Amino acid sequence: MANIAVAKFGGTSVATHQAMSRCAAIIKAKSTRTLVVVSAPAGVTNHLVSLSQPGLDLQEQSETIQAIRTIVFNIIDDLSQRDAAEQIGDQVENILADLTVRAASQSLQFDAQNADSILACGEQMSSLVFAQVLNELDVPAQSFDVRRVMKTNSLYSKAVVDIEQVAQLTQSILAPLLDNQVVVTQGFIGQDGLGNTTTLGRGGSDYSAAILAEALVAENLEIWTDVEGIFTTDPRITAQAKSIPEISFGEAAEMATFGAKILHPATLIPAMRKNIPVFVGSSKAPEKGGTRIQQSVESSPTYRSIALRREQSLVTVRSPEMLHASGFLAKVFSILAKHELSVDLITTSEISVAMTFDNPTSNAQALITHEVVKELEQLCEVSVEHGLSLVAVIGNGLHAAKALGSSIFEKINDFNIRLICHGASANNICFLVPESDANSVVSQLHNTLFD
Repeated sequence: MANIAVAKFGGTSVATHQAMSRCAAIIKAKSTRTLVVVSAPAGVTNHLVSLSQPGLDLQEQSETIQAIRTIVFNIIDDLSQRDAAEQIGDQVENILADLTVRAASQSLQFDAQNADSILACGEQMSSLVFAQVLNELDVPAQSFDVRRVMKTNSLYSKAVVDIEQVAQLTQSILAPLLDNQVVVTQGFIGQDGLGNTTTLGRGGSDYSAAILAEALVAENLEIWTDVEGIFTTDPRITAQAKSIPEISFGEAAEMATFGAKILHPATLIPAMRKNIPVFVGSSKAPEKGGTRIQQSVESSPTYRSIALRREQSLVTVRSPEMLHASGFLAKVFSILAKHELSVDLITTSEISVAMTFDNPTSNAQALITHEVVKELEQLCEVSVEHGLSLVAVIGNGLHAAKALGSSIFEKINDFNIRLICHGASANNICFLVPESDANSVVSQLHNTLFD
């Protein structure tokens, strides 16, 4: 499978015909066989999330579907080959017709499987259109339904990929198609053993691209977005953020895990397994370069970046039975495992345990449900706090860094810190702050550590 590249384009990169044309020019300039993975056009997924929730009336459904139609057909209307444009328009209308039926059903009662079918529509439409944009630049291309190879379990909204099956199917079905053309496929979506559409969760398009790169044993994986690589922090928070030319897999994995939206947390795992370099750049300005992520880098500074992950929930369980007792935590975690919940950070005292959960509102279903709390309350007192953000300082050797506390916390001692987690990793120190303080905390920390 030598001489293959996988290029993934995010929602802003495929938001308009002009944006898609820029991405197509990037692909045209390549000498490698290329698999393209696309997200839904910017704005479409938010509308689909609304349709995946119960409670919308018929007018709201109709207005939301019309908004999606407008975004997609604004791109189709700018295609120059009218016969092909009409064919794509018909295919998009079929997808929207199915979406209308599913949304009507979803408005009455939440159904997780139906929600995933709704959320998958954006990528399906995007891949159809982008393939034609490539064709109009004289780059032979075809759209490919990724569900033919991306096999998962039936854990809807956060499906787990069957890596071995994906590799086998990709090599037998998808790889041969790359010999004579660019193949455009969908990120974020898969298919379970029952033939139902699944989704891989927030940011799953990056992960899809990485899984396919691994299956193809690609020479490199490119993540094209709207920023020029990875920065020391989110440039929207502080103008002082600096670009990072290169970064190790370990550092990048920490950044992705703790909120750097430029990468999905699981994206790097497949790349690390096959040692596939990852490039992150801007589809708007590809000439400006970006960030290369690889196994070995020339420099390993103490402080590399500051990541921020919003929409965090803090769950605290408290019981005097914890004191000098064994097995209590096992009971708590058995309940969390039953509900497929993953703890991000954890701190303990004699009679209480505090745990953080990533609980984004963009998910079709909230993670910390009434049922989870009710089961925990059979063991202990439970409190749940929302409206928090996780700040992670990423670097190297932080577990042994001197004056770490004064370097980080002295500059933000006017803010309330809800939880601190340090020592388990040499690459990060994490803490929670109220969402309203998050930007100020990150900005002040960045000024201290990088300026």
